[in-house]
Amino acid sequence: MNGLELQRDLAAAHKPVPVIFVSACADPQTRSLALQAGAVAFLNKPLNDEALLSAIHGAVDDKESDYE
Repeated sequence: MNGLELQRDLAAAHKPVPVIFVSACADPQTRSLALQAGAVAFLNKPLNDEALLSAIHGAVDDKESDYE
């Protein structure tokens, strides 16, 4: 199972989990599919620490707004 399949399975099971993809693959189609399926972010390796922290903060902020 790859990340896109896992993301689809979580969505189908109505498990709203924020997903941040981290990949060495810079394929625009994969990035587009992940974001269209609801990924919070799609980051390429090597990771930029600030980009990762920003994606995590965005995911947490989005999740917290779901509970308000």
